[in-house]
Amino acid sequence: MNEGYHIPVMVDEVMDGLVICPDGTYVDVTFGGGGHSRVILSQLGAEGHLYAFDQDGDAAARVENGEWMEANGECKVECEGRFTFINENFRHLKNFLRLYGVRRVDGILADLGVSSHQFDVAERGFSTRFEGALDLRMDRRSDVTARDIVASWSEDDLARLLTLYGELPNARQMARAIVTTRSTREIATTTDLCTAVSRHLPHGKENKYLAMLFQALRIEVNGELEALKALLTQSAEVLGEGGRLVVISYHSLEDRLVKNYMRSGNFDGKVEQDFYGNVVAPMKMISRGAVKAGDDEVERNPRARSARLRVGEKR
Repeated sequence: MNEGYHIPVMVDEVMDGLVICPDGTYVDVTFGGGGHSRVILSQLGAEGHLYAFDQDGDAAARVENGEWMEANGECKVECEGRFTFINENFRHLKNFLRLYGVRRVDGILADLGVSSHQFDVAERGFSTRFEGALDLRMDRRSDVTARDIVASWSEDDLARLLTLYGELPNARQMARAIVTTRSTREIATTTDLCTAVSRHLPHGKENKYLAMLFQALRIEVNGELEALKALLTQSAEVLGEGGRLVVISYHSLEDRLVKNYMRSGNFDGKVEQDFYGNVVAPMKMISRGAVKAGDDEVERNPRARSARLRVGEKR
């Protein structure tokens, strides 16, 4: 498996959760480097089909030139007619499946978060390890960048954003530092932003606080939580009875939405029951709690440390 672009997380656990039927129809809504998709395709027969979504143009280019399958020549031949790539955000899951004549699927996988490739390309602005444009767009066709938010939002709005999406204890100080800095010089790069808030990074926790700051901006730029809500509700609509939804999340905001929806059918987590005491929800949770990566995998791929996998089944 070619893992230079992105190392897929918890592959065995994903496949256990999906319970692949060889002639089934599956959707990988976060294609990325194609690691999970390759494994799903390897278990599908001639009648099976995989639809893959990714809004990132870099991922689309890899599909276009066949690079994602270079490590497995047999898969390149075998997947012809069994694989369809859709260069769109997964919030449009239902509409695009219908465009291809698909009403019901047997399984859906979502590996949320940022791919290794996105972190490693400085110009994308996802990592504080490199100096690059303050961009953070997963879909570079969209108009708003992190630079736009940092340059124009009020201190109150920035503080609210950093509190809600970054869960930063010192969100107000961070917001004030950004507003103060931009009054004298432009904040255009990742380094500019890191420098602007440097006085408010607790000693020994600099990287953690910067990660929380960039997470908040990234979530807002890409509308990630609203897209996730759309995905969860649409998944319940397109999955057939007994179909599986497998979601890997990387922070508590995502995981909370996934857990609440799988358990109760809503995002508040309020469980409703019918007259007979049966839970009124389109899905039931298969995983009792979040599944975590094993120590060996975390050692090979540190990104897996924060991964939390949950499985739901259509009632």
